[in-house]
Amino acid sequence: MPTWSTACPDWKERIRGRRSLIPFDPLFPDVAEAKMALFTSLRLMDVTGQPTIGEACDKWLLDFVATIFGAYDPETGHQLIREFLLLISKKNTKSTLAAGIMLTELVLGWRHEDENLILAPTKEVADNSFKPAAAMIRADEELDALLHIQDYTRLITHRTTKAILKVVAADTSTVSGKKASRVLVDELWLFGKSAKAPAMLKEATGGQVSRPEGYTLFLTTQSDEPPQGIFKTKLAEYRNIRDGKVVAPHKLPVLYEFPDEMLKAQEHLKPENFYVTNPNIGRSVSQEWLEEQFDEAQQADMADRQVFYAKHLNVQIGVGLLHDAWAGAQYWKRATAPRELWDGSISQFIELVEVATAGIDGGGLDDLLGLNLLGRLRADPRIWLSWSHAWAQPDVWDRRKDIVSALDGFIANGDLTKCKEPNDDIDGVCAILSQVLEAGLFPDEYAVGLDPMGVAALIDALAAAGFTAAQLSAVAQGFRLNGAVVGSERKLKDKTILHADQPLMDWCAGNAKAEQRGNAVVITKQIAGKAKIDPLIAFFNAVMFMSRNPVAKGPSVYKSRGLLIV
Repeated sequence: MPTWSTACPDWKERIRGRRSLIPFDPLFPDVAEAKMALFTSLRLMDVTGQPTIGEACDKWLLDFVATIFGAYDPETGHQLIREFLLLISKKNTKSTLAAGIMLTELVLGWRHEDENLILAPTKEVADNSFKPAAAMIRADEELDALLHIQDYTRLITHRTTKAILKVVAADTSTVSGKKASRVLVDELWLFGKSAKAPAMLKEATGGQVSRPEGYTLFLTTQSDEPPQGIFKTKLAEYRNIRDGKVVAPHKLPVLYEFPDEMLKAQEHLKPENFYVTNPNIGRSVSQEWLEEQFDEAQQADMADRQVFYAKHLNVQIGVGLLHDAWAGAQYWKRATAPRELWDGSISQFIELVEVATAGIDGGGLDDLLGLNLLGRLRADPRIWLSWSHAWAQPDVWDRRKDIVSALDGFIANGDLTKCKEPNDDIDGVCAILSQVLEAGLFPDEYAVGLDPMGVAALIDALAAAGFTAAQLSAVAQGFRLNGAVVGSERKLKDKTILHADQPLMDWCAGNAKAEQRGNAVVITKQIAGKAKIDPLIAFFNAVMFMSRNPVAKGPSVYKSRGLLIV
């Protein structure tokens, strides 16, 4: 039995040096060689000159495929590495790879009545894999005689074994009851936007329990917005495996992405470094084309630039900037508080700040109730620390299915609480604000800013918790928030507002759309959409009150001098 590790702790040096990201040779070289003979002979009919895969693809791709094929133990009939994730930029033959791998397994598979499945998030993505596979078959007389193509149903059948390769646009009904040995999931990032994806993938891969030769292969580019759902989960898992933080020899990560050091130094913006996430450069994608696309993106707005970085440079978007984005969003991620200053906890927040304000915003049952705490740093009063949390009623999951995957992720991060009882959100807000009140950090006036609409129950609860009427004040919305909107943009840029590293707020900042009304910049729910920016509006409410330069009460004299006994 061979021994191996799928960790690649030196991946940063390997990727800079254009070396393989797979730290071991195929476990069973003879098996790999036999399958690679067929794989490399498949012809690419949509490429100029119609070369074979072996002629058109770089060594990195051939090594990756050989590792998949070579993980099969012919003596036991077991696939020893059963899950793979390839993260790679667009135009690097990802769909061709999918077609070639699954076609090879169909032709050389030994199991009769077997199923091989390519699972795509949309019909268009499904066609990207099926059409090259069908063309490869028609270009080879022997394969054309061996395999029967049914274009309408995207089905290819082995005439002898009756095994099939089916390419499907995924939904629960298409994968229900499948008993596929091998499942290839294309564009995992799109599955991340579906709340049903985890259950769907579990259903699709369930047949591998009784098929030990099976495996699952995830292929994907980066997402065009902050990673969500199953994509976010898988990406974090496979990064930990690659870095050696998690030992999982049955899972292989091959992630073409820039090291953090290169991103911080903005080296990913240098055309000479585009090869890092484009290993097939010079073959399926050209340096000249990438530079042309890069130059065009640089002339466009931030949203278009972000999409180029995500799709062609595999740069993960921290804040998903949209057209008409709030100007502060592009600085949001950079204004994350360093861990050596603040660990992001409320307890340390209370220790670090000399005075605090709070903002609250929320609407109906399909909104989030957002809370923001803003504190002036005791060691440097120019710096404000920001912490946020949100609550959501179960109604949001019923009414806003388009964001359910994102919300579930925020719950896992600890940024969002799903209410079990109707008043869980109000009780949660009061519990947090009471901690700050007991620490003596709220000013006597203008301490908690609220949206004036629909807050009666919340005001009653806060009053019962010890807040005075002078401390609770409505904050006029719309154009009257302009001071907070524009003022926070500058403070984020110069990092005199620092926030806890919270994916919820990355998402909200990215969702915020701005509208110029006269001399004011307006950010409202009506522009951005409900259940998307409430915690950010809460942040602006807190900024409004902190901008009044509240007086710090300071610690009790007895804490600094000790108790005087007469």
